Amino acid sequence: MKRLAVIGAGAWGTALAIVAVRAGIQVALWGRDATIVEAIATRHENPLYLPSIPLDPAITATSDLTAALDDADGVLIVVPAQFVRGILNRLAPLVPPRRPLLLCAKGIETESLQTMSEIAVEIIPAAPVAVLSGPTFAGEVARGLPAAVAIASRNRTVAQSFVTALGTGRFRPYLSDDPIGVEIGGAVKNVLAIACGIIEGRGLGDNARAALITRGIAEIVRLGSAKRAEPDTFRGLSGLGDLVLTCTAGQSRNYTLGVALGRGATLASALSGRRAVVEGVATAAAVARLATRLRIEMPVTTAVDGVLHHGIAIDMMIDGLLSRPYRAE
Repeated sequence: MKRLAVIGAGAWGTALAIVAVRAGIQVALWGRDATIVEAIATRHENPLYLPSIPLDPAITATSDLTAALDDADGVLIVVPAQFVRGILNRLAPLVPPRRPLLLCAKGIETESLQTMSEIAVEIIPAAPVAVLSGPTFAGEVARGLPAAVAIASRNRTVAQSFVTALGTGRFRPYLSDDPIGVEIGGAVKNVLAIACGIIEGRGLGDNARAALITRGIAEIVRLGSAKRAEPDTFRGLSGLGDLVLTCTAGQSRNYTLGVALGRGATLASALSGRRAVVEGVATAAAVARLATRLRIEMPVTTAVDGVLHHGIAIDMMIDGLLSRPYRAE
């Protein structure tokens, strides 16, 4: 790959554009916000999502999808999960046959309960698909701090091509052949991070957070098994790695949302003023419904969904989790 189109000029899309340029790849970055596109193109900065981080002038920016895709050898889809279907529908008539897609959103679609790769296969069936996920904060990646991710595809050649295109000494992609497992880990960890934030906000202590992370891994594995993912995937970067990062770091949008809720804020007030999407809010509802459909138990996820979307009081949610019957691990 010599040229990539990055669809989505938020923090993560901009950071991945930076990564690609550092790896020697030509990049066209597409954004829907004309103000951001203008700032990237002329001032070489993304003042809304990555303030104070200078961008390489080699990154071209456009709000024209056709122009972004021109001569691109691969396409990175870096929009929030609930918008992936819409952007893929727009891309479908524009993407040449067999043009590889790398899906970089973490979430489950609320309407269909599909992962991002399942949506892509439905809308652009001719395109080879890979997914990228792992323990990363966009700001740290953009500043060149070390990070590692998983890039997964059933087509190993496609996954390897994206690894080669993006890999540098400070950004290390690892191959996986389990895209569904990588997506499940990346999606559910956002829900669990909200739960860990609630624990912090309520002052319940580090012991409780460690227990919740551990039981959260069990929920991820349970859902992954039901979706025929590989259990080993959840011991890796998109499972344990991403879960630990998101459940313990103050940079995590999902964790800080949970902290605000735990301290008594309403969901509306906790979300107000945030520039970036908090993926775990929509994903909590989607995963809870998916667990019901697949007839598996995900009590922490169900509890978070109850607080976010069904008016369950936080103290009642905590009491419900702590009063569950004792069981073997």
